[in-house]
Amino acid sequence: MQIGSVGIDLGKTSFHVVALGDNGKVLLKKKFSQKQLITFTANLQTSLIGMEACSGAHFLGRALRAQGHDVKLIPAQFVKPFVKSNKNDFLDAEAIAEAVDRDNMRFVPIKTDDQLDLQALHRVRDRLMVRRTSVINQIRAFLLERGMVFAKSPIRLREAIPEVLENANENLTPRMRNLVAMLWSEWKDLELQIVEMNDEVERIASSDAACIRLRQIPGIGPLVAPGASLRSATGQPSRRDESLQPGWDWYRSNI
Repeated sequence: MQIGSVGIDLGKTSFHVVALGDNGKVLLKKKFSQKQLITFTANLQTSLIGMEACSGAHFLGRALRAQGHDVKLIPAQFVKPFVKSNKNDFLDAEAIAEAVDRDNMRFVPIKTDDQLDLQALHRVRDRLMVRRTSVINQIRAFLLERGMVFAKSPIRLREAIPEVLENANENLTPRMRNLVAMLWSEWKDLELQIVEMNDEVERIASSDAACIRLRQIPGIGPLVAPGASLRSATGQPSRRDESLQPGWDWYRSNI
C-alpha cells in the first residue's frame, strides 16, 4: 500500500495511528504503546508523519525523524477544523493526517534538547513571577484589612514589611503576624529563585551567537534574547517576528 500521510494522536501511554493513501482513503488504523509505535514506524516506508505540538511531541518527532520520516508538528488549533463527527482518538489521528498534507499548513519546528531546556527555563521563570505577584497581592490585602496602606510599588512594600513585623504597636494579631511573616519568607525565597533563573538565562544570552546578534536590536536585552532566538533559530518566522525589526517595540509576551 502507498501511504500518503500518517497522523499520530499522542497520549500519555497510548498512541493512535491513522495512515491515509494518496486519495485520502484510510489505509491503516491502529493503537500502540510508545515502544510498539517506535517499532512499527521503524518498519514503515518513509512517510509524511504529523502530530499535534503537545507534550512529548518533540521527543517522538526526533525519534521518527532519525528513522528517515518527514515529521511535522501542527498546532492543535489548526487540526480542529479537520475533525469529523464526534471527537475520539482515531478521528483526531485522521484529522492530523489530513492537516499535515496541506500545502498552506503552518507547523511548529521540532526543538532540540537545548531548545527545550531554554523553553523550560522561561516557563519556570514565568511561573515563579506569577507566584511572586500572587504573594505580594495577598500580603498587601491582609495588611490593608488592618488599616495599613502602602505605595503601589512592590519595592515600597518590601522595604516596609520588616518594620511592620517588628513593630508591636501595629494593628496585627499574633496569628496575622505569623501569616504575614510566612508570606514574607515565601516572597524572599521566590526572589532568590527568580534571580537564579535570570542568571541562567543571561549566561545563555552571553554565550550564544544568535543571542548576541539579537541583543544589538534596540529593546532586546539579555532576558528576551534567548527566547527570541528560540523562535527565530528554526528559520520559520511567524507574523509576530516583524517585531524583531529595529525601531519596533519588543514585548516579552511575543516569545
